[in-house]
Amino acid sequence: MSHNPAPVQVAQKPPHLKAVGIGGAVIAALAVVLGLGIRFHEHHELVQWTDAQLIPSVRLAPSVDPAKDHAITLPGHLDAWYSAPIHARVSGYVKAWYKDIGDKVKAGDVLAIIDTPELDQQLEQAKAVLAKAQADANLANITSKRWQHLLTSDSVSKQEADEKSGEAAAAQASVLAAKADVDRLDALETFKKIVAPFDGVVTARRTDVGDLITANNESGPELFTVADTNRMRLYVPVPEVNADSIKPGMKVTLSVPELPGRTFDATLLGSSDAINQNSGSLLAQFVADNSKSELKPGDYADVQLVLPLDQHMVSVPASALIFRAHGPQVAVLGPDGRAHLHDVHVAIDLGATLQINQGLSSADRVIENPPDSLMDGDKVRVETDTDQNLAAQDTERSSD
Repeated sequence: MSHNPAPVQVAQKPPHLKAVGIGGAVIAALAVVLGLGIRFHEHHELVQWTDAQLIPSVRLAPSVDPAKDHAITLPGHLDAWYSAPIHARVSGYVKAWYKDIGDKVKAGDVLAIIDTPELDQQLEQAKAVLAKAQADANLANITSKRWQHLLTSDSVSKQEADEKSGEAAAAQASVLAAKADVDRLDALETFKKIVAPFDGVVTARRTDVGDLITANNESGPELFTVADTNRMRLYVPVPEVNADSIKPGMKVTLSVPELPGRTFDATLLGSSDAINQNSGSLLAQFVADNSKSELKPGDYADVQLVLPLDQHMVSVPASALIFRAHGPQVAVLGPDGRAHLHDVHVAIDLGATLQINQGLSSADRVIENPPDSLMDGDKVRVETDTDQNLAAQDTERSSD
């Protein structure tokens, strides 16, 4: 009898389950491929973003109208047309003063009186010496005439007569010397009154009643200062590069800090016609009308000079200048979108702007505030107005 085992029946999967499995595998493969694609795309964007961040963002300096580029502002200072420090010519004590600072005076007005008892006594002594000299001269003259009369009768020798004539001449000379001394002291007496030398205003009074006054003391302070301020002298140091532009009849405008928004006209009087070696500038002198007394001696002034246009001069912001080991440079945006460093020479430093006379042309696109790490040939990205607005908004958010 046969004991062969019965064949095992293998269960067959339904056809629909097999199709589902294949579909799931395909979906999984697609998901893997899609994920890898997204990862690759994100990686590519990250690389592009990183590369973009490595490119410095720069801003171009605003263009300057060449028609306005030749007007420059220089510092200047104002002085009175005439200014006289008044010192004492005689020693004594201040008896009284009559004019104070700010008072307007006319030529010859008495400013103060000095009490000079020693000078008064010297004058009286000199007058007495003159009277004695005149008496001696009178006696010597009478004696000389008598001896000349005696000489005609041979009562005296000619030698004795000549001696008497010489004594009379010497006595007359003594009279002249004594009179000159009296005149000198009389002249000094007039200096007891301190008077104004010209029409003007008292700008300083450095004395008071009872002060001891020493004559001709140049090291001491003046008693008064009188200034004529109807016209003002304006002194302006002009840079050497603009020295040739200072011409006769040149006009400038000036302003002073205490009168904001006001301007005054001034006309060239002359110049030093020499360059100061310490400052490298030419000193120019202008005259300004001050009949309304609006300008003050010693004022600092901003002076605007309209100079002939120099076609070789380019104006750039001071922030565009790069200081490196081999000299000043300016970064210029090239047509290839890269920065190119130009060696430049600064002709005039006006503070906020610089006048460049070598290394740039008016057609160059100058980069303002270039990064310290910027090198020649580096690719740069120019900021647009939108970029600047977004940057400003980010700054406001961070401050909030």
